[in-house]
Amino acid sequence: MKQTFIAVLFILAGAGNIQAQNTMGPAERRMTDSLCNALSKVDVNKITSKEEANSIFTDCFSRYTSLLMEVAEERKIDFSDDAAMEGLGTDIGKDLLKLNCGSFLKLAAKMAGSKNNAESKSTTSGTFKRIENKGLNYIVITDPQGKEKSFIWLRQFTGSERFTSGTTALVGKKLKVTWQDMEVYLPQAKGYYNVKEITAIDIL
Repeated sequence: MKQTFIAVLFILAGAGNIQAQNTMGPAERRMTDSLCNALSKVDVNKITSKEEANSIFTDCFSRYTSLLMEVAEERKIDFSDDAAMEGLGTDIGKDLLKLNCGSFLKLAAKMAGSKNNAESKSTTSGTFKRIENKGLNYIVITDPQGKEKSFIWLRQFTGSERFTSGTTALVGKKLKVTWQDMEVYLPQAKGYYNVKEITAIDIL
């Protein structure tokens, strides 16, 4: 079972261009929905380390061992075949990403070990333009050259409360966005892409 979890973590850490799998069977869909539902009850904002995030995901996954066996049977996989189970674990991780399970995506950011030191972060200043919803929220600003820059809002960040209850008054305000690069699966684009995750926003 440990290898299954390692396989899931592997795709979160940026395993390259992984192609979407075939349509899920009934058992696999139940497994994915059950995991997403369990993870939605986790307060990700209270998780302070990669190790804690990994432990929480592993615990959630372990609750559904019997259902995982059903998925293995559905996929005609021998449960004792470690290599095949690694592949199944990877596929379930991909299922969660492909179905845009928001709770999993937030946890994945911490499981992937996003760095929190100053060297890993960058800042961009510009004028607030709008928030776009593409399954997840993106804050869009225009830089001094008039080009639009988009930043993904995955989890709570310093200053996020200013954007939760209407942003009309913020349009045209000068912002400094602190962000870090991370790789995520974007369902709309059906692939893995580097995005700029917001870690803080200051209104200038």
